[in-house]
Amino acid sequence: MDWLEEMTAAIAEAAGLESAELQLPVAVRDEILDLARIASHASGERINAPLLCYALGIAVASGRADLEALARTIRSRTNA
Repeated sequence: MDWLEEMTAAIAEAAGLESAELQLPVAVRDEILDLARIASHASGERINAPLLCYALGIAVASGRADLEALARTIRSRTNA
């Protein structure tokens, strides 16, 4: 088990979830990593990458927007 899988399993257990509920499809993982890269480079601050990803997670979890639409918004505002 790699580090991310181990931490995901620990988070799932602590939250009373099944680990499978926190597994990211490859396309979603790649999108999040690219958005983190954009946040870091466009802002010049590496700390903005995890904070942007957290905000994206909250927005997607609200059910009012999907990751693709939010990614387009970020890219359009950062010219990425």
